[in-house]
Amino acid sequence: MIWLLLRTALFVALAAAVAYGIGVLLDTPGGIEITWAGRAYAFDPLTFVALFLAAVLALWIAWKLIGLAVATIRFLTGDETAIHRFFGRSRTRRGLEALTNGMIALAENDPRKALAKAERAGRMLDRPELANILAAQAARQAGQQDRAETYYKALARNPRTQALGVRGLLEQAQEKGDDARALKLAERAFALRPRDGEVMSRLFDLQTGSEDWASARRTLAAEVRTGALPREVGARRDAVLALAESRAALEAGDETRARDAALEAQKRSPALAPAAVAAAAQLGRDGQPAKAEKILRQAWKLAPHPDLAAAFAALHPEETPEARRKRFRALTAENHDHVESKLLEAELALAAEDFPAARKALGDLPQTRPTTRTLAIMAAAERGMGADDHVVRAWLAKALSAPRGEAWTCENCGHVHETWSPVCGECKAVDTLSWKQPSGAGESRTAEMALLPVILASLEGRAPEDAAQADPDAPIEGEASPAAQDGAADAAEGEPARS
Repeated sequence: MIWLLLRTALFVALAAAVAYGIGVLLDTPGGIEITWAGRAYAFDPLTFVALFLAAVLALWIAWKLIGLAVATIRFLTGDETAIHRFFGRSRTRRGLEALTNGMIALAENDPRKALAKAERAGRMLDRPELANILAAQAARQAGQQDRAETYYKALARNPRTQALGVRGLLEQAQEKGDDARALKLAERAFALRPRDGEVMSRLFDLQTGSEDWASARRTLAAEVRTGALPREVGARRDAVLALAESRAALEAGDETRARDAALEAQKRSPALAPAAVAAAAQLGRDGQPAKAEKILRQAWKLAPHPDLAAAFAALHPEETPEARRKRFRALTAENHDHVESKLLEAELALAAEDFPAARKALGDLPQTRPTTRTLAIMAAAERGMGADDHVVRAWLAKALSAPRGEAWTCENCGHVHETWSPVCGECKAVDTLSWKQPSGAGESRTAEMALLPVILASLEGRAPEDAAQADPDAPIEGEASPAAQDGAADAAEGEPARS
């Protein structure tokens, strides 16, 4: 409404100025005389101005006619679009001007003005690709998602801008949470631009989110092949995906595929403890314990982990504590000075009721690395060596308030997982779980329950194994040492503890 009033006022002012100018010319005395070839021509002021404007108009028309003649000659000599370009030149110029103003408006964070300019440019330009790109971005910034989708679809139908249009539709689908549609669009975008790193990353995330591990591995291989991902990172991540594929195959009852994928995961990343455990379990079921032990020893040498010890024990579940202790020397010898090796030797000594050896294996770990697991082993060793109840209780009190020790922690969001997973359960990132001490994390409820048998034994003056039998339904899930879980008798039948 305001703009209409301004235009009306401007028109009235212009008409008044013209009328005033004509009046001034009529009231001006005298005239204008032009001498040409010895002959004089006299004009009054108004007539002279009219003739001057007519001459300017004639020159403009003559210029246009010359341009039309040139365009006609070009057309006759084979340029089929010459005449069309001649008549559309002004329209194109106005379209480009509107497009320029729209881009400026978008940069000034005025998406509505940018959208209006883009739509005007689209009506004037013969090839409105740039106008559609600008309109899609402006509509999206303005919150008009339906209009943005219309422009993205128009871009997707044009072979020159197809990839751009599909990518815009993909981003919209992800913003809406429509993962199924986003996955299809990502696959189409990848087919159009197979070397686009961002497209590959989006496709990979969508494939892992839908647990399509085989397709995700193919996308990962493309990322490595194009240089979008370093080879060492790609090898580790491929191992993670192969392990996830093995687990899925095992759940589906495809044991052959599960075994092959597990062995491939271990081969791609020998230091990945879950991969070594899965490969060893498959080989153990196939009656190849020697190969399974070799894989576990190799992984232990690279990165000791409680799950490796548990898998090593599971290969011979019926052996006696002394036999297990002897067999485990080949494992701990691979990385003897590592903290995990010392804790494992202490747990095995506890299972064999060699309490002095358990205390010796711990060394200064209760002081230098006071975690729940370390302090629980110390309490069990002191108890076995006949220490006073107040000494045992002091160690147990420290164990309950101590840090839980290493856990599977997401490097991306810091979420702590009880067990390893290929994808973080919190932020959905792939291959971000590391075995480390969580930042600011205390002991879990699981470990507190695991210490219950030792606490009861200390308070009631019974052996830890008797205390465990007094509460057979306690939810002990293997977060503390064997002595803290079920005593020496159960340690001979089960697995070494996990921290």
